[in-house]
Amino acid sequence: MPVEITWWGHATCTVEDSDVRVLTDPLFARRLAHLRRRRGDVPPDDARRAEVALVSHLHADHLHVPSLAALAPGTRVLVPRGARRAVPGLRRLSGLRIEEVAPGDTVRVGEVVVRAVPARHDGRRLPVGPHRAPALGYVVEGEARTYFAGDTGLFASMAEEVGPVDVALLPVGGWGPYLGEEHLDAGRAAEALARLGAHSAVPVHYGTFWPIGMDAVRPHEFHAPGDEFVRLAAERAPGAAVHKLGHGERVRPEVAR
Repeated sequence: MPVEITWWGHATCTVEDSDVRVLTDPLFARRLAHLRRRRGDVPPDDARRAEVALVSHLHADHLHVPSLAALAPGTRVLVPRGARRAVPGLRRLSGLRIEEVAPGDTVRVGEVVVRAVPARHDGRRLPVGPHRAPALGYVVEGEARTYFAGDTGLFASMAEEVGPVDVALLPVGGWGPYLGEEHLDAGRAAEALARLGAHSAVPVHYGTFWPIGMDAVRPHEFHAPGDEFVRLAAERAPGAAVHKLGHGERVRPEVAR
């Protein structure tokens, strides 16, 4: 069947390709430390079903141990190399098949191949922890080539090391009012889309979690990134179709062959 993308909120998506379900950065919480889910319901039980889950980096809103523990026993989970040393909670997830990968590694899951690619982002488990692991993106290659960026800034070799891809799942915001250069905001995400030459894009990582007590502070930073990405992508990558989804919505993007 054609590739199908479902956005569950934040960086959590299901990519269905060649009868394989791939789950990205599972986060099923209503609250995470000082962050509260401000839009969208906690994903339903069906969202937790996948042949493989991809973890892009060690930050707790991307590698969330309780959410991983909710996956079905036997689920494969790809994590950055060094993650089990840096995050002791992973060692307790004995029912999952956790595999560490680094940029350039490939893993076959049914009829798809998952390729780990570089990302420009802090790989530590914050706010403490001396052990580093590389931040990653992933390309899921089946009927389509779908890029999940995780968290990343722009980097010079992005087009060469990631592309070519058909669909790009690109972070366009965050969970607070300020983003540094190791993130994509709406403008940098539009530039990434142009560099990658993807035929379709889905904006993610915005409009879900927001710090408690900041509801009235810079609310446009919470709501606006999706629409801003749509506008800027039309200017910088006019050949790409941008699918701005609501929480729990899905799309079957066209794949040019």
